[in-house]
Amino acid sequence: MKSRNSYIGQPIERTEDLRFLRGRGTYVADVNRPGQLYAVILRSSVAHGKINAIDVSRAMQLPGVRRVVVGADLGTVVPRIPLRLQPLPQLEVFHQPMLADGKVRYVGEPIAVVLADTPGIAEDALDYIDLDIEPLPAITNRGQAGAMPAVLFEDHGSNAAITWKAFKGDADAAFAAADYTRRETFKVQRHAAMFMEPRGFVAEWNADAGILTVWGAAKTAWYNRRVLAAALGLEVEAVNLIEVDVGGGFGSRGEFYPEDYLIPAAAKLVGRPVKWTEDRREHMMTANHARDIECEVEIAVSRDGRFLALRGQAWADIGAYLRTNGSVGPRNVAQYMSGPYTFEHIDLKTTMLTTNKTPSGTYRGPGRYETDFIRERMIDLAAKDLKIDRVELRRRNLVADAQMPYPLASITPYDSSTELDSGDYHAVFDLCMKEFDWAEKSKLSGKLIDGYYHGLAVGSFIEGGAAGPSEDARLVLGTDGSLTVYLGSSSVGQGLETIMAQIAADATELPYEKITIKHGSTSDVKNGYGAYHSRSTVMGGSAILLAAGKLKDSIRAAAALRFGCAAGEVTIDGEQIVHGGKTLALAGLSDVPLEVEATFFNKKYTWAYGTQAAHIAVDPGTGHVKVIDYLSVEDVGRIVNPSTLHGQAIGSIVQGLGGAFLEHLVYDENGQLLTGSFADYLMPTASDFPNIRSITLELKPCPNNPLGVKGAGEGGLIPVGGIMANAVADALSHLNVQPMELPLSPARIWQMAEDGGAIQAVA
Repeated sequence: MKSRNSYIGQPIERTEDLRFLRGRGTYVADVNRPGQLYAVILRSSVAHGKINAIDVSRAMQLPGVRRVVVGADLGTVVPRIPLRLQPLPQLEVFHQPMLADGKVRYVGEPIAVVLADTPGIAEDALDYIDLDIEPLPAITNRGQAGAMPAVLFEDHGSNAAITWKAFKGDADAAFAAADYTRRETFKVQRHAAMFMEPRGFVAEWNADAGILTVWGAAKTAWYNRRVLAAALGLEVEAVNLIEVDVGGGFGSRGEFYPEDYLIPAAAKLVGRPVKWTEDRREHMMTANHARDIECEVEIAVSRDGRFLALRGQAWADIGAYLRTNGSVGPRNVAQYMSGPYTFEHIDLKTTMLTTNKTPSGTYRGPGRYETDFIRERMIDLAAKDLKIDRVELRRRNLVADAQMPYPLASITPYDSSTELDSGDYHAVFDLCMKEFDWAEKSKLSGKLIDGYYHGLAVGSFIEGGAAGPSEDARLVLGTDGSLTVYLGSSSVGQGLETIMAQIAADATELPYEKITIKHGSTSDVKNGYGAYHSRSTVMGGSAILLAAGKLKDSIRAAAALRFGCAAGEVTIDGEQIVHGGKTLALAGLSDVPLEVEATFFNKKYTWAYGTQAAHIAVDPGTGHVKVIDYLSVEDVGRIVNPSTLHGQAIGSIVQGLGGAFLEHLVYDENGQLLTGSFADYLMPTASDFPNIRSITLELKPCPNNPLGVKGAGEGGLIPVGGIMANAVADALSHLNVQPMELPLSPARIWQMAEDGGAIQAVA
C-alpha cells in the first residue's frame, strides 16, 4: 500500500488516552437514564443443589423494591447461552440457563434479580428472599469427575463433555521406532482475567418504538445482539448495543453471560431502565475462569536430537457449564502443542470435564499458555536426558523458512486444519540469544550469588490470530473534508482508535488529525465480529483499506461531475482533487457526505512468532523468585504503531508472570471459592517484575491480508509459564528440582527445594 502519508509504523501517542487521563472517559458506570432502577443478583451460595422453593414476598415488602425477577417471569422455558465458537450439537446439554432452572451447579450462579430504587436497597433485599436449596455432592476435581456418577447433567451419562482429538502422521509408529521417549504429567492452575473495570450494563426498553438499547457492550456486540434478540423474542433490528469506554477485556469481558440477558429482560419486564454493576467478588465468582488443566504427555526424539512425535491426554476442567467460548482453550491445547517446532507425528487428546466450579472461557492466549508450559518443560527434560544443549535442541527443531506454510495438527470434532503461514523462526531465535547475551549469562546457571541461586531459560512460541470470517468498515467523508470511520471491531483498551486512524490516514491519504474512529456499537455498521483472537488490526484494518479504495472512487466520481470529465482522469492529491490544471478542495466537494462500506473476508489465521529468554534468581530459604532480566523478540509481519505494540507485549508478559507465580483460583472440597478477593488472589504489579524488554520485528509480512500484519496482542504471555519453570529448574539443578505444576509460588518452590535436599538460606 503506497501512500503520500506515512503514519503506519510511527509511534503516535494514543488518541484515546487524553480523555482517560483527564477523567473524561465514559464507562458504563457513568451512564444513567431517567427513572432507572438498580439491579442486584441473588446468587447461589452452594456449589451444587436442587432448588426446592423460592419466596420473594418479604423482599417485595421492603420500601424501594420494585420487582424481584425469578425464573417463572422469563417464560415457560428459560433461555440458555449458546456456544459462540465451535457450536457442536452434542454440547447443547451443557449450555447455561440465564437463571438457575431448578438446580444450581456453581457458587455464584444467578437465581433471581432484585430491582430497586437504589443499589443499597437492592442489596438489602437479598436477605429477605427465602430460598430453599437441597445441597447435593459437589465435584471439584478431575478424580471426582471421572469416578463419580454424572451428578451435574444426569441425562448426559458422564461428567465428560467431549474429547478433542488432534492428529498428524502416525504417532504410535514414531514412538515405537524412537531412540528416546519420556512421559510426564503437568498441571496448570485455574486463574482468570482481572480487568480493572468490572462488567456492567444499562438497559432501556422503549415500548412505543419497540426498541431495546443496552449500554455496556464489548468485544462481540453483533453476536451478543443476535443472542439477546432471540432470547427475548425480538427482531435483531429492535436491539441496539452501544459500546462505551472499556477498562480491559483479555478474553473474558464481552462474552455473553447471564447478566447480558437478565438486565435487558428486567428492563423490558418493568418498563423502566435498569442498571447493574458487578462488584469484584461477583467478578471473581462468576466471570469466566480459565487454564485449569492436567496433561499426561510423551515426547519422542531421535538420538541426534530431532523431534519425532508428541502423544498424550489432557483433561480440562471447564466448570459447571459450556457457554460462549468455553471449548476454545481445551481445543487449542490439543491442536497447538507442537508450537513452532517440527513434529511430524502427533496424537493429542483433550477431554472436557464438568465440575461444580465457575464456567471456563478464554483468557489471553487460551490453550497456548498451557501448551507452551508443557512443551517447553518437556524440551528441557529431553535435552538434559540426551545431553544436548537446550538452546541447540530448540534451534535444531524450529520450523525452517523453506518449510512454510507448515501444517499443524488437524482437529476433530468441529473439524479443522491450519498451517503456519510465514516466518524466519531461526533468525528471531538467534537475535533473542544475541540481544539477551545468552553466551555470557549462561555462565551463571546454578550459581549461588549473594544468597540467590541463578537460573536461565529460553522458549519459542507461535501466536495464532485474526480469526475470521469477516469484518466491516464504513467510511463517511463529511462536507468539511473530515473522515469518520465506523468499525465492527471493538475497543478493549488496545489503542484501537489510534491504530485504525493511522491505517485510515495512509489508506485515504488524508491528515490523521481529520479522522475520527467510531467502533463497537451495533448501529455503526451492518455487521461486526469484534475484538478477540488478536484480530482487530488484521480484520478491521484490512476492511478500512478496502473501504478507502471505494471512497477514492466516490471522490473521483463526484469530482468528475464538477470538472466535466471522466472519473479516471481525476487525481486525488491529499485534500486536493486535480484535473489538468484545475484543482478542487476536498472540503465542499459534495453537498452531502460521501459514504462507502466494505467487508474484509478471511478464514486463515495469521501467525506471529517469537522467542523469549529469562534470567531469574531464587531465594532457597523462602522460595521467592526475582526476575532479573526478561527479553521477548517477536516478528509481527508489519508494525502499525510501535508504541502501542510495545505496551501490548510488556503487559502480556506481566500477565504471564502473574499466572506463573501468583494467580490461583482455589476451591475447597465443597466448591467454595477460597481466593475471592485481591487479599488472597495475588496480582502482579510493576514493582514485582520491573526488568522486561521487548523487541518487535517486521521480517515476514503475512500473505493473507493486504496490510501484511499479524495479530500480536497475546504472544508475550504464551511461553512465560514454561520459561519460568525451566529457569527455576536451572537455578535449583543441584537439587534436581523439576517443576511440573503452576503456579510457582514461594511455598511450592521452597517445598520442592526441601524435597530435593536440605539447604539453608544464605544470609
